[in-house]
Formats: sequence, C-alpha cells, structure tokens
Amino acid sequence: MKAKKVFPKKTWLYRNGLSITFISLFVFTLLAQAITGWKEHNSELSDEGASPISFNNYLHTGHFISATFENFESEFLQMVLYVLLTVKLRQIGSAESKKLDEEEEVDREPVASESAPWPVRQGGLILKLYSNSLSIAFSILFLLSWYLHFYGSWRDHNAEQILKGKATDTMTAYLGQANFWFETFQNWQSEFLSVAAIVVFTIFLRQKGSPESKPVDAPHMETGK
Repeated sequence: MKAKKVFPKKTWLYRNGLSITFISLFVFTLLAQAITGWKEHNSELSDEGASPISFNNYLHTGHFISATFENFESEFLQMVLYVLLTVKLRQIGSAESKKLDEEEEVDREPVASESAPWPVRQGGLILKLYSNSLSIAFSILFLLSWYLHFYGSWRDHNAEQILKGKATDTMTAYLGQANFWFETFQNWQSEFLSVAAIVVFTIFLRQKGSPESKPVDAPHMETGK
C-alpha cells in the first residue's frame, strides 16, 4: 500500500502571506502618498504666499482626504461591479468568467451543515443577506469612499478659493462643477480598463501557478479556470 504523504504544518505567515503582503504594501504606499502629498501641498501654499503646515495638520486637509478616497472609491466600484456582473455575464475563453453552459460550485444552494457559517445555519433573511454580503460590503465601502472623496475635494477647492481671495462654494454648488467629476471619471475609467484587460488577456495569456490564469496548456476558448 502506498504510504500517505504527510505535509509539514504550515506557519501562520505562510497561511496568510497574500493578505499580509498586500496590507503591508498598502500601508507603505499610503504613508509614501501622505509624505509626498504633504510636501507638494506645502509647495503650493508657498507659491500662494501662505505658511506651510505640519504633517499632522495635513492629514486633516481636503487635499489629503480627496486624494486618498478618490482612489479607494474607484477600487471599490471596480470590485462591486466585478462581483455582480460576473454572476450573469460570460466571456468565452476567459479565466475570469464562469463556464458558458453549466452551473458551478458558486451557483449551488447553501446547505446548513454543521461546518457551514452561522448565517447559513440560521436561514431566512440572515441567509439572504449573507448570500449577497460581498457585494453589499463593497457597495457600502464605495458609497462611503465616494462621499469622503467629494467632501475632501470640496474642502480643498474652498481652501484654494480662500487663498486666491475668491468666494467659497457650498457642497451643492461644488457638486455641479467639472473639477470633482473630472477627478471621479479619470479614476473610474482606469479601473474599468484594468478589469477589461484581465478578462481579455486571460483568454490568450497564461501565468503558471496563478489562480487568476488558466492552465498553461488550456485551449484559448476554454472558459473558466
């Protein structure tokens, strides 16, 4: 009888390496953005004859809030649309699509087994909410980020108006101005492009070992991973 292969117990770092890496990259780049944004903002203040501000004060400015959350907003919009649209829409040959003519594991009805998450065992409205909890979470994060981007952009706009000796705008008035929507759409379009790229590229291109790719020897028109 063939002996069963025993794998060594994996460390906590190994089991959580993907999230740790991306969270670390996020923290590092957010700090880098804050520091460089602070220097840029102080340079702009100097050009207008105003005094520079401290790093701590910069973190409360519209300049930092707007720049941070306009990026969060577009990312969460990308994810909520991706999660929802891939439920029904297909792309032949793409590793990012469900198969064209058969149901997959994600389509099956939840079974309230002993090992199932608590909402599955609870059933009813709780289960209904849990069945859509991923898109709900991303939708809430998108709306919150959109508002904070708008709030920060409005505050930054009014700060510039004051420096230039011009009248400030109300939030309602600023919502109708092109500047905020320019910031918004320039981020949204880049997210839509990146999703379209991975959907189409995974038809023809491969990355051995990645769960986002089809197997290297898979036919181009084979849909799904």
